[in-house]
Amino acid sequence: MNQEITKEQLEKNKYDILKKYYGYSEFREGQEELIDSILEGRDTFGIMPTGAGKSVCFQVPALLLAGITLVISPLISLMKDQVGALNQMGVHAAYLNSSLSFRQYLKALENARAGQYKIIYVAPERLLTEEFQSFALHSAIQISMISIDEVHCVSQWGQDFRPSYLKIVEFIQMLPTRPIVSAFTATATKEVRADVVKILKLQNPKIVVTGFDRKNLYFGVRAPKDKYMELSNYLKEHTDESGVIYCSTRKNVEEVCDKLAKEGYAVTRYHAGLSDAERKKNQDDFIFDTKPVMVATNAFGMGIDKSNVRFVVHFNMPKNIESYYQEAGRAGRDGGKAECILLYSRQDVVTNQFFIENNRENEEMTKAMMDTVIARDRERLKKMTYYCFTNECLRDYMLSYFGEHQDNYCGNCSNCLTQFEVLDVTEICKNLIGCIEEANERFGLVAIVDALHGSQSEKMYKLRLNRNSYYGSCKETSIARLRQIVNHLLVEEYLDMSKDEYPVLQLTELSARIMDDEDEIIMKISEEKERQTTQKKKARYVTSTLQGDRGNLFEQLRKVRMDMAREAHVPPYLIFADKTLLEMCQYQPTDKEEMLLVNGVGEMKYEKYGEQFIEIIRNFKAQTV
Repeated sequence: MNQEITKEQLEKNKYDILKKYYGYSEFREGQEELIDSILEGRDTFGIMPTGAGKSVCFQVPALLLAGITLVISPLISLMKDQVGALNQMGVHAAYLNSSLSFRQYLKALENARAGQYKIIYVAPERLLTEEFQSFALHSAIQISMISIDEVHCVSQWGQDFRPSYLKIVEFIQMLPTRPIVSAFTATATKEVRADVVKILKLQNPKIVVTGFDRKNLYFGVRAPKDKYMELSNYLKEHTDESGVIYCSTRKNVEEVCDKLAKEGYAVTRYHAGLSDAERKKNQDDFIFDTKPVMVATNAFGMGIDKSNVRFVVHFNMPKNIESYYQEAGRAGRDGGKAECILLYSRQDVVTNQFFIENNRENEEMTKAMMDTVIARDRERLKKMTYYCFTNECLRDYMLSYFGEHQDNYCGNCSNCLTQFEVLDVTEICKNLIGCIEEANERFGLVAIVDALHGSQSEKMYKLRLNRNSYYGSCKETSIARLRQIVNHLLVEEYLDMSKDEYPVLQLTELSARIMDDEDEIIMKISEEKERQTTQKKKARYVTSTLQGDRGNLFEQLRKVRMDMAREAHVPPYLIFADKTLLEMCQYQPTDKEEMLLVNGVGEMKYEKYGEQFIEIIRNFKAQTV
């Protein structure tokens, strides 16, 4: 830690930095605790949800500590976005990754040696290269802190294990003086947290978990017969809003994007199969709101801090809760209301199983590593699938997954806003279990449900399920309800599903408890009639906040912001976020002192942009008096 600065000075200076560069007078939950820990010279581990402001937690100390801070990050887009934001604020920063030519890379290292940067983002693969070690181990270079972003990548328990992250420890051990080590992630179970501490050899770390809940986000699961029709209808209710539509495959991205474009939506696409030039153009079109709707695979989004995303729709179910919560969390980063909708079908499970079993992309992994990762990915897929089945609070289901238990009612998810009836389904469950047992656990969900319902199809006779003593025992129960009950038994682990290419229903140790009358199954079931739409009203943050003339002022401010962004070749939200523009409309500042009271307006940004916004506000007030 920098011994030349007293604790009292650091306490004062962290607030000065926050206001000067970020434009805020107060820290968000957890930020100050993490910053203080780092400034005390202590290893620090922060687990904060997407949009909670993790970058502030290592950037503020980086500007106060004496030497350089290295930020290890896995993604080029994330580095570019954060370095761009820092430079916009007046902080000299750089990134070192494969997007630079070798000459550019050497020039950046030369500038770093000359002390031009306080913060340097670096890809983990670069740490052990000869050029970077020559820089990092130079006697004149003082590395005060190494901060590791997306730190779950170091753990095989994590959803995105990257063996290159294991090089970090080796690099730290090479340094002549061990720097402060800080680590951050948005999603980490207890197993991942323990793994991170052990693998990175964190020394007596301060661990801060701020809570995963994002109360401004509405969560919903839908299982429509026609996903595209459902999506199209949803977008009709959310015109003029920015959002992301995630698809599991490139083919789905192309098909959905083409159909939406033909319907007249301002939509673009992003996946790994596009050229670098097209990906950059499409990403810019989205960021600059030229095309405010992005259809993409999960290759899109990391490091994209677009603040006005009002919805994230998953056209296909992701393969784990961690990925879903991280991707859905890209909505509502400005704190405004936003929606996260998942469109589920059974085919999504099959597709994800295929991806898991054929995961051979990471050549760094040994066979033993790969086998471990695949086994854990199967278990995570099961938990993700159960999210789509449960009739309990969706928010509570996800928070419980991360070890954070709350009341089983949030009032802001599709299950909490659906009318359910409570039924005793124990006898139906006995018939289900009996049918599966008598069939020697050889059939999948569809065949078992059809047999219980007494289907007269040729398939029943071919499989000889018509001879099963439980055949037709649930004729009075609809197919849809039987499936709900099977799904409930899967969630509660009274049944299991095999990991085969064609999964079959299997009994568990708990199955016998139902057959032996030890357990009753009381279940919340949505009413048989068509479920009412729970979220027909639009989640329009701006129009619900501003009315009349102030809404007109907001549009004027957005226009000048867009003009500035185009001139500076930066995303509009790097100038000022929508939330900051809304505060300008509310308080209507007309001089520097008043403008600096607006959250998100710091001294550095005021010097660049403040007067132009003040001029618009003055003219607006003069016209409306």
